[in-house]
Amino acid sequence: MSLRKKKIEKKKEEILRSAAEVLNEKGYHGATMEDIATKLLMTKGSMYYYFKNKEDLYFQCHKMMIDKSSEKIEEIIKSETTALEKLKSAIISHIQLATTEKPMFSLMDKPEQKFTGDYLIDVLQQRSDYEKYFDQIIQEGIETGEFTSVDVRLLRLLILGSLNWILEWYTPDGEKTQDEISEVFSDYLLRIVKG
Repeated sequence: MSLRKKKIEKKKEEILRSAAEVLNEKGYHGATMEDIATKLLMTKGSMYYYFKNKEDLYFQCHKMMIDKSSEKIEEIIKSETTALEKLKSAIISHIQLATTEKPMFSLMDKPEQKFTGDYLIDVLQQRSDYEKYFDQIIQEGIETGEFTSVDVRLLRLLILGSLNWILEWYTPDGEKTQDEISEVFSDYLLRIVKG
């Protein structure tokens, strides 16, 4: 990647992070491109150099988070570890990203209320692909005998539902650190598959 492209990508990521803060504060329908541009000390016109419209900007926020999540879980799946260790790593990775990138991660909730057309199709496909990584790890654990026989889909829904709920109550200055939360959640959730 050329230096110019790297600069553009870095600027785009900076815009997305600031946009996430504005969108979380004002809501999807309440925030405008002008609000986001103002936070970044940019003109609204310069925002359109990077994004077609607010839906495109929102989509890019979602894509950035799902790409980071998928990249990490792909590494975990390829690792030479047991299914139990993979599931623990996947849980911890999800929690770490969700809590570190809370404003951005929070935007991923209820995509059908924020996206239309091709954007919605793409977002739902990205989410489905990410969910399949968890299904793959759970299925591997069942096949190797590490996990009890469980309904893969329901277990995945239970795991991701509990992990995503962390966004509702987590604060960086809370009683427990990210690492402590990650350990406790992974310990509790893994008890389900150990039987």
